[in-house]
Amino acid sequence: MNKPSKPPVAAKVSHAHVLHGETREDPWFWLRDRDNDAVISHLNAENEWAEHQTNHTRTLQKQIYDDMLSRIAQTDTSAPYTYGPWSFFSETEEGKDYSVYCRKPLSGGDVEIMLDCNKLAEGSSYFSLGLFQPSPDHKWLAYSVDTDGSERYTIYFKNLASGEVLEQTVPDTYYGFAWASDNKTFFFCTMDDAHRPWRVHRHVTGEPAEHATLVFEEPDDAFYVSVGNTRDEKYVLIDASSKVTSECHFVAADTPEQDFRLVADRTANIEYSIDHHDGRFFILTNADAKNFRLCETSVENPARENWKTLIDHRDDVTLMDFGLYQRHMIVREQSEGLPRVFVRDYDSGDQHSIEFDEPVYDVYGYANADFDTDVWRFSYTSLTTPSTVFEYNVRTRERRLIKSQPVLGDFDQNNYKSDRIWVKARDGVSVPVSLVYRRDLDRSDPQPLLLTGYGSYGSSFDVYFSSARLALLDRGLIFAIAHIRGGQEMGRAWYEDGKFLNKKNTFNDFVDCARYLIDNAFTNEHKLAIQGGSAGGLLMGAVVNQAPELFKAVLAQVPFVDVVTTILDTSLPLSVLEWDEWGNPNEREFYDYMRSYSPYDNVAEKDYPAMLVTAGLNDPRVAFWEPAKWVQKLREQSTSDQPVLLKTNMGAGHGGASGRYEALEELAFEYAFIVDQVT
Repeated sequence: MNKPSKPPVAAKVSHAHVLHGETREDPWFWLRDRDNDAVISHLNAENEWAEHQTNHTRTLQKQIYDDMLSRIAQTDTSAPYTYGPWSFFSETEEGKDYSVYCRKPLSGGDVEIMLDCNKLAEGSSYFSLGLFQPSPDHKWLAYSVDTDGSERYTIYFKNLASGEVLEQTVPDTYYGFAWASDNKTFFFCTMDDAHRPWRVHRHVTGEPAEHATLVFEEPDDAFYVSVGNTRDEKYVLIDASSKVTSECHFVAADTPEQDFRLVADRTANIEYSIDHHDGRFFILTNADAKNFRLCETSVENPARENWKTLIDHRDDVTLMDFGLYQRHMIVREQSEGLPRVFVRDYDSGDQHSIEFDEPVYDVYGYANADFDTDVWRFSYTSLTTPSTVFEYNVRTRERRLIKSQPVLGDFDQNNYKSDRIWVKARDGVSVPVSLVYRRDLDRSDPQPLLLTGYGSYGSSFDVYFSSARLALLDRGLIFAIAHIRGGQEMGRAWYEDGKFLNKKNTFNDFVDCARYLIDNAFTNEHKLAIQGGSAGGLLMGAVVNQAPELFKAVLAQVPFVDVVTTILDTSLPLSVLEWDEWGNPNEREFYDYMRSYSPYDNVAEKDYPAMLVTAGLNDPRVAFWEPAKWVQKLREQSTSDQPVLLKTNMGAGHGGASGRYEALEELAFEYAFIVDQVT
């Protein structure tokens, strides 16, 4: 094959969008047609060009891959957890991409293999396990599979005694699923043409999928549905939610044929979620509580006027979630960007906290399947501490280590240091930044630094340990997370101050954090790389338009960059759902504001830094053509000689490669690009 001598150039075809009296030319609009052979040829040519332009990093890619692989226990067993009379765990084996899911009787006996995903993945270039749910009597296993990255799953049913998988399957489903108490009736979700989960069906194991009964349909394009069980498995719940509004319906799991009942009518900008304990619904809601409060009400009279507050709203604390158990509840809060965990008694309201001592960390429940237990399992991690599973006895307050993520080689977490600093943004708001680096790093001079962020949907960028990230830290890079507005690290107001007509605060915060790191000699503009994916890719596009001179290199993964075009097109997956996050561009005020920051619409003649952009051909969340178009426009407008590369996974979706070895290869390619640029 001849090596390409120049980057691919997609033909420009006249195409115009007209809205609010403005005409927007989009000469690469035609790249959205994946059925066009010319589009596929173009993407393949882009992949060849990216490989050609990074050929000089092949040795570095191999070194980074080997470094990452050498840290991983390729043959390993997960921390076991109990559910009913069984202990459940998963295993990985060296040389194999996927997990094997197992169970073992608590009373003693042999290990049973429930599901070997390596066998299920045979013949598929992509494999994702969605649902994995034993029936209440543990005789059946419901599981679902996606083999192309489109996130449309087919449900299968396996008899765990005989090993037989039923011929009857349920295709084209989403993630939600719930068993009824009879161990044969189940509920599942299906999607509409815009990839929106909008219907819930009731079905019986073994019957043809077309015999399923429709029990709920959501007509509003801004809402999506999900289905699941309460923690005690006594009720089946249907949630209908937009980004900012929700409602819940319920039916007793032992009478699944009955109609679902509504808890409380949906009210604009009011969210609530429920769980059940001893005849009471516990409700987490932002009604009259920006940072949420916890309420309770009876199952018989669950309407909003009957909600009684148990944990009130606080201005400086966000109530994140709660977990119900037979004799206690676990409450997780967030304050100043850090999680706090409390154990609370139902009747007395007495509570005590579970303490953690690192300056930056994250903690969350781990596979707490049993309801009647005094033990809470949680996973703890930080930028320097590998993910570690503990058992905490809520009565004795004793903590027991179950399993720590193995990190092979000469790893010593004391060789690494994490910090949290506060950066004053241009409007005076203090933004937290988390950092990790080697203790022996020479901090007297600016060092290579990778700065990342997200800042959308109220999703906090939680810190976590990554053994793969050591490949950067050990090469002298500082890794930093900017906890910018649009997330929820600092409470609900932090989110609301980074959405709708405040969205530019997200981008300004990131740029101001970058400037602070340069001004305070953490790094300089020749050593600073930035990275973000999906809505974080939008962040990359916006900040590189605003201040390209600050950055040496950009990694934009499956970036959402053609904001206006995508959100205007209601035929695309999930577009209408986005109006509650970004605004409705059919309204002139929102259109003008979105138009002013949309990365694709604001590419201009500037010295853009080196850029690596990734995409997935089957991505249902950010269509492949957004990064493909953006790259064409960047190349046309950039006045620098820095490369702008596009790498598309032609057999995957939003998350990239599914196999663990191929995923490491993709990451090694991206890390090598960064290291090559900033060191």
